[in-house]
Amino acid sequence: MRIASLLLLLALPIPGFLQADDAAVAETLRALGGEVTLTEGTVTKVVFRDCSKLGEAEFRGIGQLRGLKVLTLYGQCHGLTDATLPHLAPLTALEELSTDGIRVSDAGLKALTALVSLKSAAFFHTSFGMPGFDGTGFGALRALPKLERLTVAGISMGDAGFAALAEIGQLRDFSTWHTYQTAEGNRSIARLKNLRSLRLGQRLPHHVDGAPAPPSLTDASLRDFLGLSDLETLTLMEGRFTPEALAALKALPHLKKLNLQVAPLTPEQLDRVKAALPGVAVEWKPLTDEEAKKLELYLKQ
Repeated sequence: MRIASLLLLLALPIPGFLQADDAAVAETLRALGGEVTLTEGTVTKVVFRDCSKLGEAEFRGIGQLRGLKVLTLYGQCHGLTDATLPHLAPLTALEELSTDGIRVSDAGLKALTALVSLKSAAFFHTSFGMPGFDGTGFGALRALPKLERLTVAGISMGDAGFAALAEIGQLRDFSTWHTYQTAEGNRSIARLKNLRSLRLGQRLPHHVDGAPAPPSLTDASLRDFLGLSDLETLTLMEGRFTPEALAALKALPHLKKLNLQVAPLTPEQLDRVKAALPGVAVEWKPLTDEEAKKLELYLKQ
């Protein structure tokens, strides 16, 4: 009911943006640090690297850009909340949305279902540490018929959120890292049977019942994904994997590329992986000292 009421408010006058054309809105957004692209007088792309200054009036103005195709809101976008997210509902031509640090509830995420042309969405640091937020609201994105690419990263969401994400069956490309998921979350991700590309990183270090949470990405995890028969590209980040576990990926019939990032291997081990996956391009590079130290912290139990 609250979201519906907020959507009705879109019809109200907007101070500073009343009947503004795209050029006027573009000028206002540029003055706040935005990068704005106009095509034949229509704003088609808006990028903010720091949207910490954006508030209700600015989001209402962005919502007037009916021809907008790409919207990037990075840099502490704390002003995008349950109260302001519905202002973006008129953006029915929007195809790409990327956000960082928005502060919405699970129920508030439902407002995104108005973006019926959305093909790609990325959520970084969404509602991190916000009481009551568990990521289950992302499940509402299953209503977006064109959505094929999704990233959720740096979010304090656990397995319940990944169970909800598993309902977005139309996804072809999914990326996630630095969340509170466990191995159970991997099993939910493995339900996305139409995936062509999957990027997985380690869970965030945190404590559960007073003890460090175990790593979410291990040798055992890889077995969960062997049923993704359409998978062509797999990226694994921040984990220790044996050549034997990686060799098991030969069960993926269409795998063309395996990218190992911040994953320690010896040259001999790398050769064994490549030999076991002759039709797969295996990408890997040695860890820097800084990466090795960070990995130790991430895998510490």
